[in-house]
Amino acid sequence: MAALICGSLAYDTIMVFPDQFKNHILPDKVHILNVSFLVPRMRREFGGCAGNIAYNLKLLGGEPIPMATVGQDFGPYRDWFLEQGIPLDRVKVIDELFTPQAFITTDHDNNQITAFHPGAMMRSYENHVKDVPGVTFGIVSPDGREGMLQNAKEFAEAGTPFIFDPGQAMPLFNGAELRDFIELADYVTVNDYESNLLQERTGWSEQDIVSRVKAYITTRGPKGAEIHTKEKTFDIAPAHERRVTDPTGCGDAFRAGLIFGIEKGYDWMTIGRIGNLMGALKVEHPGTQNQRFDYEEFAEQFKQQFGYAL
Repeated sequence: MAALICGSLAYDTIMVFPDQFKNHILPDKVHILNVSFLVPRMRREFGGCAGNIAYNLKLLGGEPIPMATVGQDFGPYRDWFLEQGIPLDRVKVIDELFTPQAFITTDHDNNQITAFHPGAMMRSYENHVKDVPGVTFGIVSPDGREGMLQNAKEFAEAGTPFIFDPGQAMPLFNGAELRDFIELADYVTVNDYESNLLQERTGWSEQDIVSRVKAYITTRGPKGAEIHTKEKTFDIAPAHERRVTDPTGCGDAFRAGLIFGIEKGYDWMTIGRIGNLMGALKVEHPGTQNQRFDYEEFAEQFKQQFGYAL
């Protein structure tokens, strides 16, 4: 079953400042701020919501089709995804722009200063869900504003079930637009902070949202996840990681597990556990696409953690 993963493909440039920002920023002078940080450690990672979800879904043996707009510098990312066997037919290159990228500087207190350049992402509306044949499931994850609106509408018009995943794109939309997304979607997934924000922006309670979708899924970090349906709320305990290296991208890994479980027709407890285990396996590695395993290894981990086989 082919899943269309709508969202961003981006580069993450991650730098480490071996000190504390607070030692170099004068609170009473922030109105004339002019600082420079020496960052001896730097790494560049492949990222973006669509990229991370597609990568994780491929690890599970799924068939992700990422749909995104990228720029002239996409070459290394293209080579990486082709190496993973992930198709790029629906990734459009816009030669006059750059691929979206985040520049993240972290200090010793884990404070972060991030600059994000959207680049080609702002023209994501040039891709169309309706032009992709054979899609049985989809997700609308953070992307350009017009592209997200268009993708949700076209999924609904095609009768293709999809997940609405507003994430960090939520500030791009007003309450009426967010309500429209929910009305069109089959599933909505957010983290616990985003859940509160979504309810505030829409004016709808948790129960109001649940009444309009098949499931409203809330991730809760180390506390696991909650899956709300019209009939019942499922409290999904977290999976256990062997070590905590980097939580970045855990939410995207969870969403890949969610797509996989829904496509397979598993019950909600099993779907939530698949998502939580995907997040736990991600947190053990730096970056968002450096964990490596196949479905058999995942299934064995699942059986060890939860006591039954997939």
